[in-house]
Amino acid sequence: MAEQKAPQMQATLGLTGLTSNAMALIAPGAFLWLTFVIQAGTGTTAPAMWLGIFGALLLCLATAVAYAEISKLYPGTGSSYYYAEQALLSKDKAFKYARVAKFIVGWGSHLYYWVYPGVMVATTGIFVGYVVGFLYPNFISGGNPGPVFMGLVAVVFSFFVAWIAQKGAGASTAVNLAINIVQISALIVFSVLALGYRVNHPSGSTGFQYDSQTLSTYTYQFATDKTGATIRDASGNPQPLLDSAGKPVPYVITYPTADASGNFLTHENAASVVKPHKFSYMFIQATVAILILVGFESVTSMGGEAKNPTKHIPIAVIASLLIQGLVCYLIEYFAANFFLNSGYTMQTAVSSAAPIGDMMIIVGDALLGQGHGKYFMLAEAITVFLALIGTTLACMNTGARVTYAMGKDDEAPEHFGMLHAKSLTPRTAIWTLAVISAVIGCIAVSLVFADASAPTDATIAALPHGILSSFGYSTHDRLAALPNSLLTITLTSNFGTFILYALSCFLCIVAYNKRPDHNFLVHTLIPGFGLLANIVCMAFYLISPVFGLGTFKEPLLALGISALWGIYGAVYFLRSSKAKGKSVLLETKKVAG
Repeated sequence: MAEQKAPQMQATLGLTGLTSNAMALIAPGAFLWLTFVIQAGTGTTAPAMWLGIFGALLLCLATAVAYAEISKLYPGTGSSYYYAEQALLSKDKAFKYARVAKFIVGWGSHLYYWVYPGVMVATTGIFVGYVVGFLYPNFISGGNPGPVFMGLVAVVFSFFVAWIAQKGAGASTAVNLAINIVQISALIVFSVLALGYRVNHPSGSTGFQYDSQTLSTYTYQFATDKTGATIRDASGNPQPLLDSAGKPVPYVITYPTADASGNFLTHENAASVVKPHKFSYMFIQATVAILILVGFESVTSMGGEAKNPTKHIPIAVIASLLIQGLVCYLIEYFAANFFLNSGYTMQTAVSSAAPIGDMMIIVGDALLGQGHGKYFMLAEAITVFLALIGTTLACMNTGARVTYAMGKDDEAPEHFGMLHAKSLTPRTAIWTLAVISAVIGCIAVSLVFADASAPTDATIAALPHGILSSFGYSTHDRLAALPNSLLTITLTSNFGTFILYALSCFLCIVAYNKRPDHNFLVHTLIPGFGLLANIVCMAFYLISPVFGLGTFKEPLLALGISALWGIYGAVYFLRSSKAKGKSVLLETKKVAG
């Protein structure tokens, strides 16, 4: 009887399929909605949001070049984990460190690949909470959804995406291609409307004032009591300020730069959106903005499923980042920041579950008539949800394949290195990642309205009562004293990204060192810049708290989590090596490939 071979991945993906998978992870239609509030919550650095994204984009472009070049040498499943071993095995003196290097890269990349999907399912919970609260305000608050409700959504969504992922790369690619077309189209529509609203509402003109409690716009100024709180009727609607004739005072739009406490409010002109304000602000914003740009490297983990990996993977890496990052993100973030006005300021965005959803209601009211903007928002929300499926699916596919590569190499538990006989997917790794993502997602939404995002006591008191809607909210002061869980988890994932990208840039330099096809620009200078930029961003996790720039609790917590992950990895590696009788340093050079 002939010996049966273990299932192997099949080469089914062409250039379009590879690029679609990478573009799905860099999902501008989803991330503008999801991360604007995270970036807005970084304290005084919010004015430099656009430039922070541009800085992160330069870092990613340098890293993308490194990935593209090294993938030409070593096409295969495992991405940087695979590259680390192959690059060092190609060297006569450094080969003995090949096993150590690939484990460090693989373990470090899991801080990104295992945490990132958790961020996605958490933000999906927030997104669904916002939409459900908008449709059923007596059940849950759209502006401040209940942590229990958001956590339940995160769990369900995690296993739903895993169910799609375990069906195989072909099914995932078809979904991602359709989603990319829909979300980019929706993005262009919103950006045009946001820019049009700003241009058509100069300072001194009448416009809309947004109310976060009712999620609606009003054409009049709100009446306030002695404490400055908005006066509302029995239904919660804000009451108008009346003039001497007893008529509502029209709301007049202005563009103030800051409030009495120095908190940033709006950009006075277009130049303010793109200028640094302070260069330190740019670096701090970049530590958050990296979340929206990662994913271009995901296709390098699909070398085993690519028809022509040495040709198509390098193109897909660069093309996905240029299309989504250079074009889509810079346009949409400029539009959203330029849109800010006295009727909807950055401080309003900080305390909202979905600032972009709020903005869509405002521009929708301006386009369709007051009260009809909700239809525009809901239509856009559908495309955001589709984009969320695509980006979570892409990062879960990538993370599972890196885990699979480590399991196949016996550097992780052996069961991770097995493929399902029918679908040829690493199902064990996928479902394990689904469980991890669900847990991380629940943690991330538990204190999403803490620190700078803490709602007022009046807002908390107005929440619908129930375990799904109000459980987890205490008082403003208590929440403000706690770290924001979503920002903490996001920064942890991003720190793993910086580690992975820095090591990948370094590996490109090592791989091409002394090769006859070495090019100083693309094999030393560009990846060298990427290495330095990633290290600088990591340094700002410590620099920003020390110098009081932006938030301080979340970066330090993220550093602590990352340190614990690194220590655990070192202990696991040494114990596993001893138990399996494997040498930490290679004694003989094996053939690379």
